[in-house]
Amino acid sequence: MPKQAANFSPSSPAAIQAIDDLLSNVGLEHGRRKLGRAGIHRQAKYARSRGPELEIPTQPQPSVAKSKLSVVQIPDWSRYPWLQHGFSTRTGGVTKIYRPGQRSGELNLGFTPSDTQENVLENRRRFLQAVTGNPDAPLVTLRQIHSSLTRKITTPADAGVLHSGDGLMTGRPGILLGILTADCIPVMVADTRRKAVAIFHAGWRGTLKRIVEGGIGRMRLEFGSRPEDLVAAVGPGIAQCCYSVGEEVRAEFTSQFAYANDLFCEVYDSDPVREKYPLLFLTARAPGHSPIGPSLHLDLFEANRRQLLDAGLCPEAIHVLGHCTSCQTNRYFSHRAEHGFAGRMLSVIGIRAK
Repeated sequence: MPKQAANFSPSSPAAIQAIDDLLSNVGLEHGRRKLGRAGIHRQAKYARSRGPELEIPTQPQPSVAKSKLSVVQIPDWSRYPWLQHGFSTRTGGVTKIYRPGQRSGELNLGFTPSDTQENVLENRRRFLQAVTGNPDAPLVTLRQIHSSLTRKITTPADAGVLHSGDGLMTGRPGILLGILTADCIPVMVADTRRKAVAIFHAGWRGTLKRIVEGGIGRMRLEFGSRPEDLVAAVGPGIAQCCYSVGEEVRAEFTSQFAYANDLFCEVYDSDPVREKYPLLFLTARAPGHSPIGPSLHLDLFEANRRQLLDAGLCPEAIHVLGHCTSCQTNRYFSHRAEHGFAGRMLSVIGIRAK
């Protein structure tokens, strides 16, 4: 195949111009289809302010440049010298299975079927070194089951046990609590007075089961935590711009949360050819059965922020990073954007050993 043909995209300016020329030869002119109607949002990416409606941009082909390991942290939390935390990215590791063409390795931190145990252990050592300065720091993770179950960790020996659940908490220094994600939302909570920490895995099922709100209730029970002493961080995950769901998910949320309607919007995908030549895409299907139309999108960032507020946290104590894993596959792994063939990020929080 010629090199020029291999790089030819049906949505590229050259492709659209070719269609313009073809239709003009038979006397046709293009028009632009009106996309909006009452109650439908056209949104490109997650926006905390619910600002102007936008079209979803065409995603470029992702690539990972040769780079060192990067850890995402909350700058405001540097005021707590006893607190250790970090959200991983996909750069700086030794894994090469997910992007074989890359010169540098990637930081897959989950024991996925495609990667080797040796790679993952080396990646974890590098990440723990970057977060704590100790590559062998005790790390407790979970067999995540999309539940409302939060476990209390009391001893470093728990680092050798794989518990089931979706939340971890501890008041013991020297232990890191970890959650693995590749689109689901990691949520960290720290009690700045009692010096206790917790971390939660919040996919849509765990969010529906109030994993974060219930987990903070456990912190109040176990550590005597007061909501006014808590700070929280909502880490990288799939944002509303990319997280389309079915009507059954909206029905589930509507049955559980009075504010459920605030968590959903309808989004049109932008297609330059379809917009210019709508008559080419007419369908004889009955209304509601055509693939043309909006898709329903869920805002998991906002859903978990609302749970933190309902648990009593002050709005200014909640940090929502807003990084979309599906939009930023050059920086994060995304199970959905990469069609299930993806590594895992690790989010960790702990109390510095004395």
